[in-house]
Formats: sequence, C-alpha cells, structure tokens
Amino acid sequence: MFSWLGTDDRRRKDPEVFQTVSEGLKKLYKTKLLPLEEHYKFHEFHSPALEDADFDNKPMVLLVGQYSTGKTTFIRYLLEQDFPGMRIGPEPTTDSFIAVMQGVVEGIVPGNALVVDPKKPFRKLNAFGNAFLNRFVCAQLPNPVLESISVIDTPGILSGEKQRISRGYDFAAVLEWFAERVDRIILLFDAHKLDISDEFSQVIKALKNHEDKMRVVLNKADQIETQQLMRVYGALMWSLGKIVNTPEVIRVYIGSFWSHPLLIPDNRKLFEAEEQDLFRDIQSLPRNAALRKLNDLIKRARLAKVHAYIISSLKKEMPSVFGKDNKKKELINNLGEIYARIEREHQISPGDFPNLRKMQDQLQAQDFSKFQPLKSKLLETVEDMLANDIAQLMVLVRQEESQRPTQMVKGGAFEGTLHGPFGHGYGEGAGEGIDDAEWVVARDKPMYDEIFYTLSPVDGKITGANAKKEMVRSKLPNTVLGKIWKLADIDKDGMLDDEEFALANHLIKVKLEGHELPNELPSHLLPPSKRKITE
Repeated sequence: MFSWLGTDDRRRKDPEVFQTVSEGLKKLYKTKLLPLEEHYKFHEFHSPALEDADFDNKPMVLLVGQYSTGKTTFIRYLLEQDFPGMRIGPEPTTDSFIAVMQGVVEGIVPGNALVVDPKKPFRKLNAFGNAFLNRFVCAQLPNPVLESISVIDTPGILSGEKQRISRGYDFAAVLEWFAERVDRIILLFDAHKLDISDEFSQVIKALKNHEDKMRVVLNKADQIETQQLMRVYGALMWSLGKIVNTPEVIRVYIGSFWSHPLLIPDNRKLFEAEEQDLFRDIQSLPRNAALRKLNDLIKRARLAKVHAYIISSLKKEMPSVFGKDNKKKELINNLGEIYARIEREHQISPGDFPNLRKMQDQLQAQDFSKFQPLKSKLLETVEDMLANDIAQLMVLVRQEESQRPTQMVKGGAFEGTLHGPFGHGYGEGAGEGIDDAEWVVARDKPMYDEIFYTLSPVDGKITGANAKKEMVRSKLPNTVLGKIWKLADIDKDGMLDDEEFALANHLIKVKLEGHELPNELPSHLLPPSKRKITE
C-alpha cells in the first residue's frame, strides 16, 4: 500500500491520503480541475466531464482505417478467436463501433444499454444521440488478451461516392472522443489501396494532438513483391506527411496480420520482425497505463486553463447593455488577436490553444452574456495541481511500477512466438546451433586456430594486446569488441585460449551479420572444456 501526503498545510487542513494512482487522479480531477471546467463551460466546447470509469478502465486500442483494410481480421488475429458481431468481407462489412471487452460469457450489449452502465467508460457517448448508439455495441467474451486490454473496432472509412451518404452522426467527433481516452490508435492501410479519402483525411486531422498514441500498420503486404512494397511504403509515407503535421516520421509496421499462408513469402523475416515490434508496443500498454492517464489529465488541464482565459476575455470585452450582437460578431472575427494577447500576457505556448476555426464556429451559438469573468482562485488551484500534486503523483506512479510484477498482455497471438522454435530469431545469430549436439563454433574452429597460432600463444593462451590486434580488424567499435571480450573470456584471466578465441571470432561474425549480441553467453555457446567451470 502506498501513501501520498499533501505538503501545503495552508491549502488543506487534513492531508490527503491516496492508496493508488487511479484514486489520486480521480480525486485531483473532481476537486481541482472539474470546478474550473464547469465554471467556464469547458464541456460544451471540448470534451465531456471525466468519470470514475475513465480512470479505472483497462488500456484501450482503437483501430481506424478505410473499409477492407483488415481491422476486424486484425482483432481476430490478436485474439485467435471469433468475437460476437464479427463480420469480415471485402465490402464495408463493419458498420458499427464494436468495443471488444472481457466478459464471463459471450454476448453483445447494445449501445443504449452500454451508455448507462457506470462500470463502462462510455456513458458520455450518450451525447451523440440514437443515430450513433444504434451503431455502437460491446462484444463481450472470455479471452486472455482481453484481461489486459480492450479493443475498439470502427466502421470502415468510406471513399468515393459512398462518403456522400450521411452516417447520421458526427463520425470524426466520435473518433476524437475515443482518441482522448484510448492508449493506442492504430491506423490500418491496405498495400493495394493507399488513397486517403476526404473522410479519412478529416478523421486523421481530428486525431491531431494525439500523434504520440498513433501507429500505422501497412497490412496485406504479403500480396506484393519486394520492389512494389518499397514503392508502396514510400507512397504511404508521402501521403501521411501531407496530413500528419509532425516533425518526426510516424512509425509504420509492415506485415500481414491474419492466420493464412503468406502469398509471397520473400519478406517473411521482415514481417516477423515488424510483428514482434508491434506486439511489444501493444504489450507495454498495461505497464504504462497509469502514466498515460496522468499525461492525458495534464493535457486536459492545460487546455482548460487556456479555455478559461479565452472565455473570461470575451466576457470582459462585451458591453453591458447595447450592441451585444455586433460586439459578439466582432470578437469572433478577431479571435486570433485575442489568442495572441492571451499568449503574451500569460506566457502560454501557441500549441496549447484550441483550433481557431473550430472555436469560432462553436462560439456562434453561445450567449456571451452568460460567460463568467476571470476567477483567479480556480486557476491558481489548477496551477498548484500541475506544479505540486502531479509531481507527487509521478513518484507514486514509479513506486507502483516497481512494486508490481511486470504487466504485459498475454494470450492469443502474443503467446504463439514466445517459446519454442517459432520464436522470433530462434536459431539465428547468437541462437544458432541451440539444438545441435555439437558445439556450433567447432565448425569454423580450424580456421580460427590458424590465426590463433600466429599470435604468439604462451602456454596455450594469447594476451589481450595480441587478441586486440586481430579483433580490431573487424572494424567494429571498441564498445562492441569490449562486450565480445567479456563474453569470450570465460575464466576471466585476461587472456584467451584457442576455444575462447574461436568463440570471440564467432561472436564477431554474429555481429557483422547484423544480429544483436546476448547480454549473457547462452549455454550452447560455452566451449566444451569450460562447461564445468560455469556449473
């Protein structure tokens, strides 16, 4: 059990005691940030109020992509199990948002029932109306993967003539709502159709400010040749560069995420490596969940502060009696100048301000006379939360991480390559010869022995200086050669005998072939004469 005690006696008569990070976040939000949000109508402009379920829920992964890019198949691949409501086909089959979550028995919970369940983090979706709720379900099933994460499947984003048909709800706004609450956003692309439709472009722009959560998957890459794959990858990066406005290159995983044979197996090793990287990223979500929620609360607090300054500035400029309508139009048109003034007066970064055009549109329907003037006490409370409380809570996050066992997503496709000969890199690099009865280094030992006896061995060993002369010929950096030396000098006498020298050369070959060196020498690489020493 952990305790976090408040330090400012002037603020609190009785110090707060938080048992967990989740409890601390809930308390800080309700007592310090929520009053500011309510006072300045934050929820009407930006995001609905957070609830306990938003802080308690498991990490969520949101899948977004055009129709037939393999979103539903991707979930089926991860779970290694069908889920209720699943439909897969080349046409736009998934026409609903499906929250795939852990449940005792298989079943579907419809949207209208889902948004009244206080244990689920979806209650505020009620604001999008029946047109959306009729297209929102929760698929529950017992599955080991879902014990650690939940997955949100989305309708395929339409292209061409299809996107003219109205969905009946604000699709981009719904995705933005989910983006604020999920831990990872995966954009899926089909290697055969990279065109980014107007609706998809609008969706990606709606996900702005969540680029840190975004990953891109280039799916169905086994259906094209290597040369074409290079061109497709380049075209995808070019298209994304025009829409995702970040100085960093967004991470793209290439592969074929389904359980069928590869059509063109030329890039099998690449696909395996990319899959392992993506799986590691998803598996880390439970471990980083508390930190993500803390980060999102900080982003929300910064936006709420800026929003308060904007609303109070508009209130201050409004006349008390006559000319309210004309003044309102003038203020909306000059909102950019108000942004600039607030930025100068309060030293706020331009990146903290909401989108100018969107804010202007939202202000059209507001009654400025009902806005509140600046209330310093509310802002000071949030400032204090950001400066002191959050820093204290960060300590508790680290304590919880160190005390808990490693939290990782388990089961399903995550288990398939963990153990046995189908694990990534099994039998390659330093793992070569792991199942052989003979010492794998012995194959090339005669060649290494010839070099060894030219280095003036004394009593069957060569000095470190003589070994260095030969090892530096590999042109590997000293840091790598130093690690190889530590692994090869098994008896730690500062010299190498013929077996240790052969082992050092074998590890150099492993590194030159592009594989990573092990931190500890695997048992199958131990020279036969040294195996008793290490036992």
